[in-house]
Amino acid sequence: MKIKIFTTLLFLCSIVAFSQEQKMSESEISSFKNAVNNTAKSTKTLTADFIQYKHLDFLEKDIETSGKMNFKAPGALQWEYLKPYKYSIVFKNNKIYINDAGKKSNIDNNKMFDKLNKLIVGSVNGNMFDDKEFTISYFKTRDFNITKLLPKDATLKKYIKQMELYFDKSGTVSQVKMIESSNDFTKIIFKNKAINAKIDDSVFNN
Repeated sequence: MKIKIFTTLLFLCSIVAFSQEQKMSESEISSFKNAVNNTAKSTKTLTADFIQYKHLDFLEKDIETSGKMNFKAPGALQWEYLKPYKYSIVFKNNKIYINDAGKKSNIDNNKMFDKLNKLIVGSVNGNMFDDKEFTISYFKTRDFNITKLLPKDATLKKYIKQMELYFDKSGTVSQVKMIESSNDFTKIIFKNKAINAKIDDSVFNN
């Protein structure tokens, strides 16, 4: 009986160890980057449902919202929140367009929003391997390849401490985690992804 319990414990420990993050080797990093870049180049459109969790230390439960994401190369991106409220934001032509339940506004391009725009678009299409902008480290688990990005820009660092992108084995982004300087974070999980499906341009008319 004791042998069975011991064997079971060893098995469980091996599962936990296997699922933990491990650093990629240089050859693994090179292969991973090539695969992701090839996927990004061949991705003309991407649609997905998403669930977003906003973690704030002073709240007992994370704030959960959900909706749909649409991306069209080279840089048109729409986040449409459907539950528990309706709100959409579009990144297009170096501008940000907001529709808050029918109340519309936009933000012209400036340095800070340009960086955020590239950061968000890059987090969707996976094209974020910019050593000039980020200090990047690479990890792997059984299910994901993970990149962790530390911004180098002083202004951006005031808002974002670290970005984490979780790629499935096909090379597309499945999860995004943005950790703020306060250590609060936003986590987005993509579901029902569709690559290169037709998206009408009117989707990005916010």
